[in-house]
Amino acid sequence: MSTEPTLGQHLVAMVTPMTPDGRVSRTDVERLVDHLVDGGCDGIVVAGTTGEAPTLTREEVSALIATVASRTKGAARVIAGVGNNVTADSIAAAREAAAAGADGLLLVTPYYSRPSQAGLVEHCTAVAGATDVPVLLYDVPVRTGTALTPASLARLAELPTVVGIKDAKGDLVESMTLARATGLDHYCGSDELNLPHLAAGAVGLVSVVANLAPRLTGRLIDAVRAGRLDEARSINAELMPLALGLMRPGPGAATAKAALTAAGIISSAAVRLPMVEEPLPHAVKIWLSASHSPAA
Repeated sequence: MSTEPTLGQHLVAMVTPMTPDGRVSRTDVERLVDHLVDGGCDGIVVAGTTGEAPTLTREEVSALIATVASRTKGAARVIAGVGNNVTADSIAAAREAAAAGADGLLLVTPYYSRPSQAGLVEHCTAVAGATDVPVLLYDVPVRTGTALTPASLARLAELPTVVGIKDAKGDLVESMTLARATGLDHYCGSDELNLPHLAAGAVGLVSVVANLAPRLTGRLIDAVRAGRLDEARSINAELMPLALGLMRPGPGAATAKAALTAAGIISSAAVRLPMVEEPLPHAVKIWLSASHSPAA
């Protein structure tokens, strides 16, 4: 693992704010980016799962990348979700993201078609070789139906542009082993497991919860890196109602928008079908009312 991760350590899986009629809201995108940068996020993932990537056009993704990059003014890296289950489309999306100013690419394994490990490796190799932009692999078998095996990850780690992995597999034993064996920067991609992943050596997080509470997720990273585990456990206990409230009822994109709207950070909780707006989870409502604020 690198001491200073190429793509940062405090990454947020940003929602894509929309108007009530379903258009991407540039005004709310800019407000949300300001909130995230002020909260200490050094990487913003756009058009990922939480950003409703399957419902966004490629033109919308390019505009999002440009807007976020312009708003951050270099204070945070912009990582664009480019993967889907069509290799040629993923390659085109990678090239368009690079042209729009992305600092990194998030490449999820192909979903639905459930390719073999050989197919996964060839797909990722083709997309990662399409640009010289650093690539963060995304392993989330609960959504895609396939997982990258240790052997496949070892092969992909040899590619010059592949720098890390967003790990949402939930297997801590494998995560601890692979991070050391491959040399990839390992990011926790499951907010419920942030503390154990960080304690086991993850370089950082790709967090949904950070949309609402970036200062707290940043403090968690800092406490673990400094070896202040009692403090880290206390911060993690404060964050768990959000992690469980946003992610367990799900879908996280809709519940996160409900929370951000309730907190006054964005103006609408609108999502695109097949998702629908979700009520504010009770645990999150309690968290917000218990003298918490997203700026805390």
